[in-house]
Amino acid sequence: MSLAQIIGNYDNPNSIGSKFRRRRSGPLKSMIENIFAQQGKVSILDVGGMEYYWSLFPQEFYLAHNVRITLLNLRDDIRPVAHPDYIEAREGDGCALPFADNHFNICHSNSVIEHVGNWHRKVCFAEEITRVAPHYFHQTPNFWFPWEPHFGFPIYHWLPDPVKLAIARSRKLGWWQRADTVMDGMIRVEHASLLNRHMMTYLFPNAELVEERLFGMTKSFVAMR
Repeated sequence: MSLAQIIGNYDNPNSIGSKFRRRRSGPLKSMIENIFAQQGKVSILDVGGMEYYWSLFPQEFYLAHNVRITLLNLRDDIRPVAHPDYIEAREGDGCALPFADNHFNICHSNSVIEHVGNWHRKVCFAEEITRVAPHYFHQTPNFWFPWEPHFGFPIYHWLPDPVKLAIARSRKLGWWQRADTVMDGMIRVEHASLLNRHMMTYLFPNAELVEERLFGMTKSFVAMR
């Protein structure tokens, strides 16, 4: 098994990525249980999320806690849902959410903010995802962790763009096949821009910022409120 499969393959339940996901699900589960105890129902907006992620908990947990999950994605990323009794899919932009303030109980995102574009877009995204719910749970990889999780390649995110482009055009990167053109290569290069602790603290000033550590280094951050 390759290092990429060990660290970042969420399809493998024994991968480090899957273990981190299960570990961080504890506070999210408690958040759901506490809201249900107070209100008798729980509404969750998952920005940029997919249904498979919510196999974190058994279906019975969602039904017992009267949970309704809205998956919000851009049009090309919308998929049919297998559990319409508690999950729905909607189209929208995380930087301009079509919901009123505190419309949901919880807003959630998992490795999304690094994909929304430049810093201005990241600020808009953070403002929106903290506006639409009083509670939130947002995870993102740490820029200073040497393993780039999207491409399964060490220090890729630390390299200058021309070097990233040359690598993207010379080999497969994670789920991405080798880029045949400069355009395809630059789409890969600009696919993600990771954040550090100072950036996350600025974007989520009212959050508890939890560090997920691996090999003594901070692998990712979770901003929770």
